[in-house]
Amino acid sequence: MINALKQLLPRIEGWPAEDQQTLFEAARSIEAERSGVYHASPQELAAIDRGLDDARNGRFASEQAVDAVRARFRMR
Repeated sequence: MINALKQLLPRIEGWPAEDQQTLFEAARSIEAERSGVYHASPQELAAIDRGLDDARNGRFASEQAVDAVRARFRMR
């Protein structure tokens, strides 16, 4: 393990739970990329189910809503 990471680990316990969760998700994603296996979390599976239900029922974002998201996250 690199020294910088070893120094950071003890301080993580003092982070807010939300930040710890974000770090966990990032580490899990890295591990999945390395192993080639990704296991969706219960929250991700629920979001997938909601999306599939929306698609089955014809609930799609309007073109204007999609354009707004694209504009918001477009690389600057």
